[in-house]
Amino acid sequence: MSKRTLIGIVESAKMTQTVIVKVGSIKVHPKYHKRFQVTKKYPAHNELADIKAGDRVEIEESKPYSKTVNWNVVKKLES
Repeated sequence: MSKRTLIGIVESAKMTQTVIVKVGSIKVHPKYHKRFQVTKKYPAHNELADIKAGDRVEIEESKPYSKTVNWNVVKKLES
């Protein structure tokens, strides 16, 4: 089974090994067909030491690291 991967921007890197990644997507209203943007925040485990707030990263679904952390930072795409 393949793991889901998402691309987002790091919103907070204040915790020691966890970052908060904001992922945006575009949805369409079922009746009015207007497009709107929704965002969701994912706590992700971070073993890379050089990630700061504002960086663009790729995260992938993984085993649970804690009660809320189920994602892992794979790589840093942009600063």
